Amino acid sequence: MIINPKDNVEIRKDGHKYALRDIAEGENVIKYGMPIGHATCAIKKGEHVHVHNVKTNLGEVLEYRYEPDEAAIAGWKTVEPKETFLGYRHPDGRVGIRNDIWVIPLVGCVNRLAERLAASCGGLALTHPYGCSQLGKDHETTANMLAQFCRHPNAGGVLAVSLGCENNTLESFKGRLGLAPEDQDGSKIGLNIRFLKAQDPGDEYEKGLALIKELDAARPKERVPVSVSELVVGLKCGGSDGFSGLTANPLVGRFSDWLAARGGATVLTEVPEMFGAETLLMKRCRTRSVFDKCVKMINDFKDYYTSHNQVCYENPSPGNKAGGITTLEDKSLGCVQKGGSSPVEDVLLYGESVKAHGLSLMTGPGNDLVASTVLAAAGCHLILFTTGRGTPFGCVVPTMKVATNDTLAANKPNWIDWNAMANPDVEEFAKKVLAVASGEKAKNEISGAQGIAIFKDGVTL
Repeated sequence: MIINPKDNVEIRKDGHKYALRDIAEGENVIKYGMPIGHATCAIKKGEHVHVHNVKTNLGEVLEYRYEPDEAAIAGWKTVEPKETFLGYRHPDGRVGIRNDIWVIPLVGCVNRLAERLAASCGGLALTHPYGCSQLGKDHETTANMLAQFCRHPNAGGVLAVSLGCENNTLESFKGRLGLAPEDQDGSKIGLNIRFLKAQDPGDEYEKGLALIKELDAARPKERVPVSVSELVVGLKCGGSDGFSGLTANPLVGRFSDWLAARGGATVLTEVPEMFGAETLLMKRCRTRSVFDKCVKMINDFKDYYTSHNQVCYENPSPGNKAGGITTLEDKSLGCVQKGGSSPVEDVLLYGESVKAHGLSLMTGPGNDLVASTVLAAAGCHLILFTTGRGTPFGCVVPTMKVATNDTLAANKPNWIDWNAMANPDVEEFAKKVLAVASGEKAKNEISGAQGIAIFKDGVTL
């Protein structure tokens, strides 16, 4: 398969690249019509093109010029949304696609208590190891992320569980939500939330059960039709292979365009897997201010690497390479296809909420659970997760696995929700996404693979 007429490599059935013609030492290897690195030795026509004879072209922080594709941005068309899904409408207007009780520990010390309480009502415990012994930015990140989850529309009700002596105090946490220390529920801010401090006298488990009964009584009672324009979808990949940029990522990109055109929102993260393809996204930034935020996001993440004395391009993973991905550019050019072709409307910091309709970019690493967590915390109702190697993991929102190849889909039907190689039609795929939004369980929900992971960058006391 030849992806682009400019390419000097083709993709064969194993997902790997082979030279279409002789490639000289030092010459760029072209895939997707873009350089993915350069030949480290002469490559003969028909030879395998991979890590043994190709090296990345990437460097450190770069300067970028604002050169928008004005014709593509101006030509982007929207349509009147006719499609709907069945969601839960909260009193404050938020819409969720699930109606679970979420038990959120404010510190890792009460994780087991949170798990017991969640199990009592068939809910979810958002366990994590933090909330204490963190300083500065890490502490703020943990507290803000947990507050974001308290506001998530997929939660029919939230029980926030404190120990009583942690840095992330219950009183300060209430303040992050806009409540006073003496408030016992979230009625002032339109949230169905209750608070439990485990160190208070008495049986903390029995107290928690009583609070869960209150939450259950106040949950939305039934699903109602909701316009697809209110759906927010996260875009993620993991365990990528040589087919990721050919099947699953382009399908998800077509869906992103489909939803954006109807007024919905999609969010693309994994900043390190934009390196080498970032200029394609920058050309689609609707305004100069969005472009400036995109440049800052890219270069700040490169600074993060170099501040820890790490190279920016220590990627792809061993599994990626076994699947046919050679360099970070190779991986990135496939990765960004999940964002389709619509204009980039906004760029979000880690921990921010989605504000714009259409496509937003978001600061976050490539790590599967950390990146999926930041998408969920931003307000994504569900995540479309493309994979060529396969993974059973899932976030606390439905995490639909989209297989890049037939073999994975056949071998792991308990992991995979959609086979993009066999079913590339975006309209059919959109029906599947709306079915999950309306209550059909994703495979990660069926298996119970639902968790969070919060980004950490500093010391632990």
